[in-house]
Amino acid sequence: MDAKPVGDVLRTPTSATGTFMACFRIHVRSETETARVASVLAAYLREGDVVLLDGALGSGKTSFVKSVGQALNSSDVITSPTFGIAHFYDTARGRLIHVDTYRLSSLAEFRDLGLEEYLPTSIGLIEWGSAVRNDFRHALNIQIDAIPGGDDGERELTLQSDDIRWSDDLESIALELGRKL
Repeated sequence: MDAKPVGDVLRTPTSATGTFMACFRIHVRSETETARVASVLAAYLREGDVVLLDGALGSGKTSFVKSVGQALNSSDVITSPTFGIAHFYDTARGRLIHVDTYRLSSLAEFRDLGLEEYLPTSIGLIEWGSAVRNDFRHALNIQIDAIPGGDDGERELTLQSDDIRWSDDLESIALELGRKL
């Protein structure tokens, strides 16, 4: 396969916190390769993790979550929570919470859902995550962008976090993807 990380994991200082932001991009050429990225990430997810997914409509956020759920051995059918806002799934590693904030009008509306009582003991994947980013400073952020003029499944994924929890894991994920894709 032709997919590969675009450069190394970058670690840049963040002036506000005195910590380092870790970030890498990967170019994938198909939905299958995107699913492999999700599968590799799933191996690093643990209880209390939150992943914020962003990208245009139809960029593959829900497909990414489905692939994470499959990699976590969920027997549930994972569907878009656009109208239900949040779906809960059982996996081999505990509960997976899939949230879609697209229809929410404010951060306060998200807080009113009461999910904060479940997220510390679950793995949370939140579509349109930029809407709630201020509540999840320790999250992994994933931006999914279609490649203009590219094939249908061609995407660039950017994985980024300024939390120490993700610093080494992002480097390991990038190395593993370099071997698997």
